[in-house]
Amino acid sequence: MFTKIVRILLGIILLVFGANKFFGFIPLPELPEQANNFMTSLGATGYVLKIVGVLEIVIGALLLMKKWVAFALTLLAPISINILLFHLFLDVNGIGGALLVAILNGILIYKYWTHYKSLFQ
Repeated sequence: MFTKIVRILLGIILLVFGANKFFGFIPLPELPEQANNFMTSLGATGYVLKIVGVLEIVIGALLLMKKWVAFALTLLAPISINILLFHLFLDVNGIGGALLVAILNGILIYKYWTHYKSLFQ
């Protein structure tokens, strides 16, 4: 039951924040100058934030549907690490949500570890 709750919670978080990258229904907080410059440069590429948004939506949907969960968690790992590092180095005040995503991802990777064992043999 715990794993199901964590999977669903993480799926909802990813769907909401992924969709927000396209529809902007959650106002973004004021960022420190370096963090703002970084996000502005990512936005200026025209594709980076959109690709991350699509990935978050797809991963969130896979988690909610309990389809290819181990694959979804593998896709999410570098994203959650980058979210965590962004906040650690550029916006430490906003690190709470980043920690939540990284911890939930870590818990689920641990719970699905049998799916990854063959990768490390």
